Amino acid sequence: MEHADLLLVEQYGGEDAELRTLIEQHRAYERDLEAMMGRDWLSPVEHQQLRVLKKRKLRGRDRIEEILRGYRRRVAEG
Repeated sequence: MEHADLLLVEQYGGEDAELRTLIEQHRAYERDLEAMMGRDWLSPVEHQQLRVLKKRKLRGRDRIEEILRGYRRRVAEG
């Protein structure tokens, strides 16, 4: 995430419950993915779980970007 985006998250995360929740979920997905990908072997079920986690993380990231775009517009308009 870019520095400007991190500043927006810091600025609006306290008042925007959805943004705060999405950021927390994103971090949890990252931790889970790192743990799974750090393993030497994954079962077929675990491979499926990995794909699901990646998709959830991506959907969350897309929503975070959408929210931040709105805040960027708000900041640009003054």
